[in-house]
Amino acid sequence: MTFLTDQDVYALTVTFLRDRGHDVATASDRSLSRAVDSELLSTANGEGRILITRDRDYGQLVFSRLLGSGVIYLRLQLSTIHAVHHELERVVNSISQDELLGSFVVVEPGQHRIRKPPIVKS
Repeated sequence: MTFLTDQDVYALTVTFLRDRGHDVATASDRSLSRAVDSELLSTANGEGRILITRDRDYGQLVFSRLLGSGVIYLRLQLSTIHAVHHELERVVNSISQDELLGSFVVVEPGQHRIRKPPIVKS
């Protein structure tokens, strides 16, 4: 799978995903360390990447402002990182890239929730 990680994602998570063979670009790799959330989401969507973040504000961008989808929101603290990584691995092993690109997924220790934003008709 291909991911873009927000600047708030731990390096341990980036390493975790890369060690499992995933293509992971970081906000820093893309010179987007100071980018606003909407720019990161737009970049991820434009590159066909799933955005991974620890910032819950992306829910508003996806559901209220309808600025795209393909977001995995990690609800974690450093003390729960291994449990969240275990659940994240379950998500990426059981859900296709295409399905994740159309979803907002909340991953936390021992569980995850998938929501689909409304379809915008042009």
